[in-house]
Order: sequence, then structure tokens, then C-alpha cells
Amino acid sequence: MKKLNLGHSDFKDIIQNNNYFVDKSMLIEEVLNAQKAVLLLPRPRRFGKTLNLSMLKYFFDKSEPENKDLFKELKIWQTGEDIRQHCCKYPVIYLSFKDAKANIWEDCFELLINSIIKSYSKHDYLLDGNILKPHEKIIYNDILTEKASKVKFQNSLEYLSDYLHRYHKEKVVILIDEYDAPIQAGYKNFYDEVVPFMRNLLSGAFKDNSNLYKGIITGILRVSKESIFSGLNNISVYSILDNKFSDKFGFTETEIKQILTDFNIDTEYSQIKKWYNGYRFGKTSNIYNPWSILNYVVEPSAGFKTFWTNTSSNELIKEQIKKKNAVNIRAEILKLINGETIKKDLEANFVFPDLSTNTDLLWTLLTYSGYLTTKKEISRKKHELIIPNFEIKTVFQDTILEWLKKDIKILQSLLENTANFLITNQITKFEKGFKKIIGDTFSYYDTAKNHEYVYHSYILGLLAIIGDDYIINSNGEGGEGRYDIMLIPHDKSKNGVVIEIKQIEKQQENESDNNFIKRINKQIKLATNQIDRNKYYKTLFDNKIEIDRIIKIPIVFAGKEPYIIPMKTK
Repeated sequence: MKKLNLGHSDFKDIIQNNNYFVDKSMLIEEVLNAQKAVLLLPRPRRFGKTLNLSMLKYFFDKSEPENKDLFKELKIWQTGEDIRQHCCKYPVIYLSFKDAKANIWEDCFELLINSIIKSYSKHDYLLDGNILKPHEKIIYNDILTEKASKVKFQNSLEYLSDYLHRYHKEKVVILIDEYDAPIQAGYKNFYDEVVPFMRNLLSGAFKDNSNLYKGIITGILRVSKESIFSGLNNISVYSILDNKFSDKFGFTETEIKQILTDFNIDTEYSQIKKWYNGYRFGKTSNIYNPWSILNYVVEPSAGFKTFWTNTSSNELIKEQIKKKNAVNIRAEILKLINGETIKKDLEANFVFPDLSTNTDLLWTLLTYSGYLTTKKEISRKKHELIIPNFEIKTVFQDTILEWLKKDIKILQSLLENTANFLITNQITKFEKGFKKIIGDTFSYYDTAKNHEYVYHSYILGLLAIIGDDYIINSNGEGGEGRYDIMLIPHDKSKNGVVIEIKQIEKQQENESDNNFIKRINKQIKLATNQIDRNKYYKTLFDNKIEIDRIIKIPIVFAGKEPYIIPMKTK
């Protein structure tokens, strides 16, 4: 059995060491057949971008013609001579900016130019002979020794492609991995420094460069044309929303089943699918997260874990959720946690500073970064979004819980106990705990008016704690209408719950306590009768839950205060 070389992304090493390789070599044919010279292929992290770019490097690079042997057992070698003739034919410039992350611009700049210097060092044979003019040799040496000016470094790829074309009499392939990593790192502290540098570097490499045969750029986002790809008219962008290249990053269902067979994994497939499946790229559905799958395959006896999510701090999500004006964001995330979809516009281009003024950009960032995926396209920009799998769901659950515990200072024990009081039919205790949670939560952002969907969503957020034991449905069809929230236990010996939410105005200044109590009790009775009249609990019957295990919960919000049990008049 072949072994996995997990975390290693050098294509040549993987093939020569006979390690396990999921054949994505038909990517090469798609690249060659692309109409434009430059391709930007944004994908989430850990979805095979670096390995694919490494494969392209070894296919095109003429410096080691023996590398043709790497491809002879792969699908690409079964294509025609019109494809194979490009193998080991071109000089290649390869740069990776995935590690060019720093807290200050000076450090980031040093990391960027180190990648450039590494490419220059690979081709330092250009200094021999008379291909380069004397002043060009000076520039070359200045770049190698870090003496070059910032402008010279910005123009370095343009220079190098010219030198290589002259020397080899073949146009150049330029491959850039994770171009946006330094931009993401600097969007708060040095955005105004990193963006102009990257714009000029990429423009020199790709804009009107007569020495260029093909350019392939990977990253997570398409940073706005105006800030990075200004005037670059020979570029095609194929994002996760496009059909081309849709099956070349991440694993398809067919590939996953083959992996499970090859490694004799006998885990129930539906569980693997629940944890790591769920992405949709273009029209290709059931794309799996390769990093998580391969980590699971290495040690299946250790069980399912959050492999992919542990490779990032998720700070940006936390930052957005914690904002006091992020009421709607939190409400939408809580809906997502409970399996609902949301409809959002996704922007083709992304400008990081706009996050502070346009909170809707968060959904674009979350989708392109792999925290959400599209369920279907509604219109040109609008998409229906969903959390792709259980692994990602845990990120949002943990982030919400962290916000509740750290910022609002709600004890996890209170959250857990309150949810447990609900499902064990201890309604008086549930109401007391729920009042405490909702009061602290809503006072945190002190909103004057809350729509019913906000209350609805925060109830779902509370229930997310018990989501592993229950199917939590929201706004579903049951009996003769649509219930607000239903909890269906996986263990049929446990209680099922139907919740109906009502909203009324808070007590008015001139309103007596008794009249206010009557208004509350009327709505509690109305909500309870609505559950019975419309037979919302029929879905629980259909799931083999006995009538004596069905809990009917009316929740009436008067302003920010929730009421569940009828009150006695004074």
C-alpha cells in the first residue's frame, strides 16, 4: 500500500517516492487550453493549490527534461501529442508568498524579496556569458545581494522573464502561489504599502509581457482589480463560483471513495460525508476538504477531528462576530449553525479595508475562504449559502460560545444547564436561565428594537449546544403550518420539542401590571393553541416520538424580556 506524505506539497518527491497521489494532472490540459495567458485560480487554503502549482512547475520546466518520467503514469500522458509536447519545454519562474506574513511592512517586504531572490538564484547561470548586458548583470547581482531598490524588486519578474526568454529562446511560464497571503496579513497595519508593491510586481510579470507564455496565480481571494490587477486585460479568473477547473482542487466523491478503498477505511461513509463533504465549486457538488480527509485516513481509529479548522486562528470571524453592531451577522450565523441557508450577494472583487464599512463583504470572505459554500445560484451576484459540513459548523459554534463566554461573560454551565432544562421538560428552570441569557445578550449591544428573527436566531444559538444529540429544524413544515423551531432527538427515548415564538410591545408607561400580564398570557395561550391547532408536532410523530415525550413551548418576547409560563395577575 502506498503511503501518504501528509503536509508535503512537492509533486516530484511524492511521485518519485511512490507516495499516494490523487491524479489531478488533467489540470495541465485545462491550463494549456485556456484562451488567456494568465489564470487566477482562487481556492480555500489546504485545497491542493500548492501541490497543483508544483505539478505545473515540473511539467513545464525545461531545466530537468528527465521530469517527463514523472507524468507517464498519469492521465495527462494519455492525451495527445499536442499536450505532451509542452512537457519540459519552458523556462519557469516559481514564487510562493504563502509564508510572506508579518506584523509590520518591513518584515513582510523582506519575506517578499526573499522569494524573488530565490527565483533569481535558481537562474544565476544567466550571469555567465554575454546574454545579459553589463548593466543588466549589475541589476541581477543587486537583486541577489538585496542591494536593489524597491522599484527594481517590483520590476524583477519583468526583468527575469526577459532574460530567460533571450537565453532559452522560449517564452516563460510564471507561477505564483498564494499571492494574497501578504495582503491578508497586512490589511490592518500596512495595506497601503503591500498593495502597491504587489500591484507593480504582478503588472511587471503579466501586463503586456511579450516574454510570457503562461501565468498561473493562486490565492484565496480575488483582490479588487483596481488595487492589484489594474489594467491587466489578459487575465481570466476562475473562482469557486465558476465551472472551469471546478474539480481540480479538493477531492470529488469518486476520488474519496477510491481513497477509502485503497486505505481499507471501513468507517460508515455517511459519517465521513457529514464531517468533511459539502463544498460546491461551480456546478461540481460534493467536493471534499482534502486536508481533513487525508488526516482522517492516516489515523481513522482516532476518530473525527477538526483538522482543517485547526490550521487557522479564525480571528477574522471572531472579530466580526464580537462587534457590538453585528446583531444581524450573529443572527445569520446562528441560522447557519442550525442547518439553514442564507441568501447573500457575493462580490467578484474584494477590497479588505471595505470590511469596516460594508459588513456584507464578510459573506464573500467566508465563502471564498471555505467557511461557507454555495448551495445554489439565485442571480448574477446572489447565492444561497450554507455551512458545508460538521467540521466547519464547530468553528462557528465555538466562536459563538467564546463570544458569549468572554465578551458577554455568560457561563458555559448556564448555557448547558438551560438547554438541558428545556429538553428534560423543566420549564420553570428553563425560563429562568433563558431570561438570564437573553437579558445579558441583548443588553450587550443594547439595541432598541429587535425583530422576531433575531430572537429566533438567538434561541437557535442556545440550542446549538445540544445540536449533536438533536436535529434542530427551523421554520419547517409540520402538520398544517410552519413551526418556528423543532428539536427531534436522535435517541427516540428522549423528548422532542416544538417552539412557537411571539413578539409584543414591552410594557407601556401608562399600562397597569395586570393589563400587561393579560397581554402576555394571551400570546402564550395563542402560541400554545397554534401548536395544537396546526398539529406542528406531527413531524415528531413521524419520527417515532410518543405523545407523552413531546414538549410544547411558547416563547413570548415583550421587548427584550422572554416569557414562557403564564403569569398570575396581581
